Amino acid sequence: MDKAQSFLVKILLGGISVLIAEFLLPGVHIDGWMTGFILAAAIILINLTLKPILVLLTLPLTLITFGLFLLVINALMILLADRFIDGFSVDGFWWAILFAIVLSIINSLFGNRLDLGN
Repeated sequence: MDKAQSFLVKILLGGISVLIAEFLLPGVHIDGWMTGFILAAAIILINLTLKPILVLLTLPLTLITFGLFLLVINALMILLADRFIDGFSVDGFWWAILFAIVLSIINSLFGNRLDLGN
């Protein structure tokens, strides 16, 4: 499988994961399946660009908290996607953390990696 097909499969599985997580969490709202796939693509792009910088800048805090601060970074990535994607909303910071945790669990079951702390 070439890189383009791999990326499309990652978005497809990510979109399914996002929609399942939204179904399980009442504090996360996605307007439709297309928004779910757009959200999956946005999370992948955000995590490829901004997350490495934030992880590097917060490395001492992450080490002190034994990696738990990565949950905060993941929640911030979810909240950033919330600001830019119409049809997707999270009711607050704690819902974003829970969404990131549930999404990571679902992605690990699928064998997919949206790079949310997995």
